Parts: sequence; C-alpha cells; structure tokens
Amino acid sequence: MKKLTFLVSLLVLLSLVVMGCRESTPSQGTDTFKVGMVFDVGGKGDKSFNDSAYRGLLRIADDFEIEHTEFEPGQDADRETGLRKLAQAGFDVIIGVGFLFSDSMRSVAVDYPDARFACVDFDARPDEQLPDNLAGLIFREEEGSFLVGVIAGLKSETGRLGFIGGMDVPLIHRFEAGYIAGARYADPAVSVTVGYAGSTPQAFADPAKGKELALLQYGRGVDVIYHASGNTGIGVIEAARETRNLAIGVDSNQNYMAPGYVLTSMVKRVDNAVYAVVLAALENRFEGGVQELGLAEDGVGYAMDDYNAGLITEAMIEMVEAARVKIIAGEIEVPRE
Repeated sequence: MKKLTFLVSLLVLLSLVVMGCRESTPSQGTDTFKVGMVFDVGGKGDKSFNDSAYRGLLRIADDFEIEHTEFEPGQDADRETGLRKLAQAGFDVIIGVGFLFSDSMRSVAVDYPDARFACVDFDARPDEQLPDNLAGLIFREEEGSFLVGVIAGLKSETGRLGFIGGMDVPLIHRFEAGYIAGARYADPAVSVTVGYAGSTPQAFADPAKGKELALLQYGRGVDVIYHASGNTGIGVIEAARETRNLAIGVDSNQNYMAPGYVLTSMVKRVDNAVYAVVLAALENRFEGGVQELGLAEDGVGYAMDDYNAGLITEAMIEMVEAARVKIIAGEIEVPRE
C-alpha cells in the first residue's frame, strides 16, 4: 500500500512537470501524513514571503517526519490544477501561498472535503462562511508596518520617505497605510512617496523594476524606502546599497542582504502560521474559517539583529515598543487603507 501511495505521488509530480511547474523531490519519510505546498509568484528563493512559508513547512516536516512536496505554478491556471492533483493524490494538508489562490481554494476545498486546505493571505469576503476544511490565514500587516514606519520616521534625515509595493492590490495597500501612519506618528511633518511595480502578479517578481523605482525615489531626496513587493524588493535593497541610503525589508528578515543599508524588516510570521495549521491537522484539531494574526498573536513584528543594531538607537526602540503596546491595547487604531 505504501508503494502504491508513493507511486501515486510520483505520478502527480510528473504531471506537474507536464503542466510547466517546477517541483521538488518529495521526502522519503515513512510517515503517511503528507503536506503539499504551492508557492506564490516569485517562488522559493525569493528571500521574502515564499521562503518564510517554506521555512515553516521544513520545520514541521523535520519535527514530525512528515512527507512533503512543493512546487511553483508555471501559469495562473496551474494553481487550481496543482491543488486538485494534490487532493486527488491523498495529501492530508494542502497549502496555497498567496491571495491569488483564494478562489481556487474555495472551489477545490468543496470538491475534496476529506482534505484540509490552508490559504496564506486569503482574500476573505465580508461575512464569508468557509468550508470546515479550509483555513484562511490572514495577517494584520498594517500593524507591523506601523512599527517600521515609526522607525523610518525617527531615522530619516530628509523627512522624505518612500514606499514601493509590488502588485497594486488591497493587500499591499495595508502595508502602505500602516507604514505612512507609523511614520507620521513619529514625525507629523514627514512626506511619503508611493510607487507600485505593476498591476499583475509579475509585479512581485521584477527586481529590475524595483531598483528603477527606488533609484527614482532616492534621487528625489527620499532616504528610507519600505518595500512590500516580494522578489521585486531585491532591487530596492540593491538601490539602497548603491546610493548609500536605507531600505526596509518585508516578510522575512532581510537585514542581512545589505548590512548597514537595511534599516529593519517588517517580519510577517508566515512560517509560524504554516507550522501551526499543519500541527493542528496532525493533532486532529484543524479548524476551518478565517484566522487573523497581528501583533497580539506575534504574527507580525520588526527585526533587530547584528546586521542593523548600529542603525537603531535605544530611544527609537523605546518609542516603537510603546507604540506596540498601545496598538495591542487598542489605544492606537492602525488604518488598513
């Protein structure tokens, strides 16, 4: 039976190759519990959003010897096809990394009620009731963005900040809104220049465009840019280093990418969310529905380490931490748009 299960999994992976997907080799663990992950635009190795999800998958797989498979869609249609292939192959938990999976998750979860699905950054509709086997994982990105905005507002010497988003969609507007609110909380006179890489998913996978937009902003007197643009942000960080200005990373801790030029990173704990949802399924306590993570749940935050320790003073940290406490207590209401 185990040989048959493995053969089915192998056939699934071969079919994904035919579809134009890039996949990894499944682990050879003996545990029959299986988890499949489908990456977002930018894919594994983006040093940001997708990599954070992958870290969570690797950690839970290592802790419990779980068999896992992950791949990247070659085209938009491959998202739903990939989810269905994994469900047909009997994967216990199937994770879609990114809001672009939301509609596909809705339909596939209904068709495969015995599998459990989780969508990171699920695009929830007002008052929507999800199937019991679908968990929509969302984050209060605006709260973490507020904190890095405070840092940027305190650090800027020109009083001119920048924001570069990937795809121009409501999800990324939350990063923008929180950042601007935090910057003005620190310095009401600060100005923020906003730019987006595009209006299609490719806007999250265009480092050249990110660098172009960042160089334009730095050239106009901006001295700190916060990016929320996935792989596109690699170009923003390169521009910061070239012009000897500052950038703020996103999702994963990107401080190491340009020591001395990355002021901090807004860390979005997708890894923790992935780990938790798989663990819940393992322990037979998986729950469907929207699950929201913010500062109070340690779902977002900011990064401090040896790479940026010299850039942020203790006084700055004190103000940021005071803002964190007020946000959690409801004394500061952070805008989402």
